[in-house]
Amino acid sequence: MSKPVLIVGGGPAGLTAAHSLASIGQKAILVEKEDRLGGAPILSGYAKLVPSGEWAKDAIGGMVDRVAGNPLVEIRTGTTVKDFSGEPQNFTATLSDDSTVEAAAAVLCTGFTHFDSVNKPEWGFGTFPDVVTTAQVEQMISSGQGVRCPSDGRKPKRVAILLCVGSRDRQIGREWCSKVCCTVSCNLAMEIREELPDCHVYIYYMDIRTFGLYEDLYYWKSQEEFKVKYIKARIAEVTSDGEKLIVKGEDTLVKRPITIPFDIVVHAIGMDPNVDNLLLSSIFGVDLEKHGHIARASTYGAMAATSRPGVFVAGAATGPETIDDSIAQGQGAAMAAYADVCAVKAAEE
Repeated sequence: MSKPVLIVGGGPAGLTAAHSLASIGQKAILVEKEDRLGGAPILSGYAKLVPSGEWAKDAIGGMVDRVAGNPLVEIRTGTTVKDFSGEPQNFTATLSDDSTVEAAAAVLCTGFTHFDSVNKPEWGFGTFPDVVTTAQVEQMISSGQGVRCPSDGRKPKRVAILLCVGSRDRQIGREWCSKVCCTVSCNLAMEIREELPDCHVYIYYMDIRTFGLYEDLYYWKSQEEFKVKYIKARIAEVTSDGEKLIVKGEDTLVKRPITIPFDIVVHAIGMDPNVDNLLLSSIFGVDLEKHGHIARASTYGAMAATSRPGVFVAGAATGPETIDDSIAQGQGAAMAAYADVCAVKAAEE
């Protein structure tokens, strides 16, 4: 194809889509609204990735390097798409830097937004400085400072991780499971125990969903090797006695109230639809599913297709997704876009 494929979003899915197209000699234009490529793993400072155990800065950083150094990939950071018109093989995109580019197809790899724990105020976030999110703990670890109480910098002796914050919660309009939180939390608990062997880590859960092959690698390993404690519970509130954070709730296995003091309480935050999805839907003319993620057409009919011909989607833009699956979908979407436009061109000839 003489025209490039437009890829929107420079996270794992977008980076893979760009690299996949370049590897078969196809030009791509990669547009990223932030000033850096890498998506959430880089921008949010993730630590060790599940399931590879590689540091995000190394694994995703390597993906950034191979795309940034490829002459077939044109990168536009700090840029968004303002308008998108045309049809397969003849699209025109107007960018926020006031330039226009022609494209044969588009692949949306626009990712997700972390749930904002301010929307769950009864669990202490925004009220007590030592109530943090999994993303913040990841940043502590990846920065090299280690896990510390934000209020005074001390090493915690007892940490609680509360699962499903912003997931599976109809009261706040989050009816979906965010898929990765259980496994990430198990992994994070082991990292805390590895760094701080004297620290007791508790995971409060409704259900444990370490899906597929992750059950023994994370759920059982965290209990049996790292002595992480699991409590099946409904959390009522997180308060403070002036010295410790107090997690109050009901142990749903034994049907009795429980109150335990902690130094740090961690919210295992879920994956929300990208806050820009309504705008993206309008610009690209694609449908959203009922929760606000970008809707996919039937996978059995056309891999990675959206409601608009010539526009494809991959990764967490379609809903909660793992990094590994986002990478696979990025490659699939790139090949689907390439095949689709080749078919249109052949039909025209």
